[in-house]
Amino acid sequence: MDSIQDLQKLIKLTGDRAKLDAKANDTYIVYKNAQGQMIKEYNNGHMIPVTGHDSSHA
Repeated sequence: MDSIQDLQKLIKLTGDRAKLDAKANDTYIVYKNAQGQMIKEYNNGHMIPVTGHDSSHA
């Protein structure tokens, strides 16, 4: 396989694992979407944009 394809597969698997861990721990994941905006996604599918004023880690 091409190394780019291998890297893309690993990135996808890492994101999938993060979602599973978030569900198991009743928490959320944070990622940057295609538009460059930081998103906080909860295990129930609820997504909210992260602003500079979000300082809570809980």
